[in-house]
Amino acid sequence: MRIRKGVAALLTLLLLLVGVFCAAKAVRFFYQRAYPLEYEQTVRSASEEQSLAPSFVFAVIRTESSFRPDVESSVGARGLMQITEETFQWIQYRMKEESGASFDDLFDGETNIRYGTFLLRMLLDEFGSEANALCAYHAGWGNAQKWLENPEYAPDGKNITKIPFGDTKRYVEKVLDTKKMYEKLYDFSASRP
Repeated sequence: MRIRKGVAALLTLLLLLVGVFCAAKAVRFFYQRAYPLEYEQTVRSASEEQSLAPSFVFAVIRTESSFRPDVESSVGARGLMQITEETFQWIQYRMKEESGASFDDLFDGETNIRYGTFLLRMLLDEFGSEANALCAYHAGWGNAQKWLENPEYAPDGKNITKIPFGDTKRYVEKVLDTKKMYEKLYDFSASRP
């Protein structure tokens, strides 16, 4: 009788461990579906070319378009990384682009990622941190520059710590939280800049 109770307890423990393992796998599967790696090769390649963390690029794409290449915002921003026509033309100028790409080409995922990652790299170089660059990406270069020059928003003149636009504040927080989630779910160590 004592042996049966021991076996039953052992089986119960084993079933419990298998259940916990399966539940953990199910939760991870759920989160990986919610935080996909769509356009993975393009994102990894463009991230490497621009010395960006792939998790950062995936986070921007997920936040901007939820990986829908054909989306257009109310202000006319297009594609995966939501680039406006004015920004597209500015990027082309800065890239010394002569490929003949048009604004309509931003509905192509690879083209959009190429331009979007170039823009992110420029903003990171200009503004020094991912949070500052995201302020510029969302609210515009001029606003981010003004905030950095204002001690109320950037006491040290280098980091925007108080974002005056509520939608931009939420955007920056969402992208950075999403980046952290990508880093928890996936191994980007082989492609870190």
